[in-house]
Amino acid sequence: MSESPGKKRAQRTWLTPPEVARRYGIKAERVIAMIRAGLIRAIDVASPGSHRPRFRVHQADLIAFEHSREVRPASKKSSRKRRPKENDVIEFF
Repeated sequence: MSESPGKKRAQRTWLTPPEVARRYGIKAERVIAMIRAGLIRAIDVASPGSHRPRFRVHQADLIAFEHSREVRPASKKSSRKRRPKENDVIEFF
């Protein structure tokens, strides 16, 4: 008995840049730029000697990328200590 296409897609562990782009709502070119910049780990499955890369991103690497870009609440900054005012007038001479 064969599985439905939707079920097969859910079990995929390698994604193409267009699939990653759809997941984040960005263009595939942006995903490729992030791969080339080293922000997202990927492999090139193109044939040796091929001039056009064919990147694949593993699900685990995508999760690691998401964790690295996670927004965290700002740490509480200590209040700045100010010198007490002696006078309202500043004497320069």
